[in-house]
Amino acid sequence: MTAATGHRNPYETDLDKNPANFQALSPLSFLERAALVYPERTAILHGENSYSYATFYARCRRLASALSKRGIGTGDTVSVLAPNIPAMLDAHYGVMMTGGVLNAINYRLSAQEIAFILDHGEARVLMVDREFGALAREALKLCKAKPYLVGIDDPFFKGGEMIGEIEYEAFLETGDPDFEWSLPKDEWQAIALNYTSGTTGNPKGVVFHSRGAYLLALGNVISASIRAHPVYLWSLPMFHCNGWCFTWTISVVAGTHVCLRRVTAANMYDACVRYGVTHMCGAPIVMSMLVDATEEERKPLTTRIEFMTAAAPPPAATLARMEAAGFQVHHVYGLTETYGPAVVNAWHEEWDAHDLEERARIKARQGVRYTVLEALAVKDPETMKDVPRDGQTMGEVFFRGNVVMKGYLKNPSASAAAFKDGWFHSGDLGVWHKDGYIQLKDRSKDIIISGGENISSIEVEDVLMKHPAVGLAGVAGKPDEKWGETPVAFIELKKGASATAEEIIAFVRSHIAGYKVPRTVVFCELPKTSTGKIQKFKLRDMALKT
Repeated sequence: MTAATGHRNPYETDLDKNPANFQALSPLSFLERAALVYPERTAILHGENSYSYATFYARCRRLASALSKRGIGTGDTVSVLAPNIPAMLDAHYGVMMTGGVLNAINYRLSAQEIAFILDHGEARVLMVDREFGALAREALKLCKAKPYLVGIDDPFFKGGEMIGEIEYEAFLETGDPDFEWSLPKDEWQAIALNYTSGTTGNPKGVVFHSRGAYLLALGNVISASIRAHPVYLWSLPMFHCNGWCFTWTISVVAGTHVCLRRVTAANMYDACVRYGVTHMCGAPIVMSMLVDATEEERKPLTTRIEFMTAAAPPPAATLARMEAAGFQVHHVYGLTETYGPAVVNAWHEEWDAHDLEERARIKARQGVRYTVLEALAVKDPETMKDVPRDGQTMGEVFFRGNVVMKGYLKNPSASAAAFKDGWFHSGDLGVWHKDGYIQLKDRSKDIIISGGENISSIEVEDVLMKHPAVGLAGVAGKPDEKWGETPVAFIELKKGASATAEEIIAFVRSHIAGYKVPRTVVFCELPKTSTGKIQKFKLRDMALKT
């Protein structure tokens, strides 16, 4: 009966879900289709090695079969400690084919942090590239987990330490290329475990489900305007939100993965020219590497490359240099908890008519929700009411939809706090513009309160990045008896550039209100995460010592 009419709803009678009309959404279907439709098309390029989609699919099935023979099934964790190489791509499908959960580990972490992850995630298998053999061996001494070890001997890396009971390619040979996998029984099933940075205490384990990964992978195709058969360069670590789900996205459009073990300007330019790269992703530090490349490192591009960046918005000067070098920059925003990017600065053609400074100002906004995200809002976190869309009133950014994580592994209190009031609380502070685009102002813990006024460290950093000598900038608060807090600027100069603290302060003062101007300037190499993000918590510690 319907509430409105009291009559029986004919559309809910004898129209049940059945195998013919309902299947769980899974990224596995993308690879299966690509291998069926384009079996001979190049799926992976790694140095001189090339794998077709038929071969890629067979390798993933072999891995699934080999893992199954080791007892890996639904809910079992398989950890991988490796750079952007074919084995890591295999794992993004092969582990899922068993019903297992892929845990791609950040290889920049310490042995203690990796030991925590292996224990917390209950790793049953650990696959380790020889470059990180010694690191893994040290972590295994510190943890209780005793995973089955598989060593990866990448032919394009010499040195390191091989560990494991069997080498990866030999392990694949124990598997069946015709392994019969199946879609998950429930698309809510966990498929990936990614750990957030542990700035205070241990990192949290973010759990991805099959439905969310499927949708975000499609969302990338739409938001990045990807056509069939792109050539995608792996300048973003695959361990970072599963490569922002591009590990699965590229199979949607039967594109080519170009593996990159080490991200340097020379390696990126070489790969772009050698393989005809069309798309890549990276943090602002990757853009800096590209625009600051030497003449020896730089090569003229033969194709225009779509470059998706997150974290800090690209300053006007960097944007201009990227465009001049042949890169079209797309600004996105998201968190590990949202499978990577879930917000995009959807561009309007009429904005192309603006000058560079205005285009950069518009592009600095994080934007609007991905097509596959149901809701995005800026709210007062206390009242949960939307803030006015005036571009001034600050609130917290909230997400709601199918591309929000399943939750934090073994941490119900943190999950409950993150999902309070039926929204995912990002912890990011921002404003809402009248056209519906959001713009971040800071993390809630990074706002500097000076004399009762809120100072956005992002705003100050944006001004600092406009100085011609500044390569990277980070701002943190320092306790002050009179003002409560004052901003401290940490500056990483461009190669060959010079500037004094007085010059920097005067430059900032000419652009923003006096109370926002840093009182102290420190020239140093900025602490960064493995994905190139500036580690604000370390800057806060450094500010205390200035």
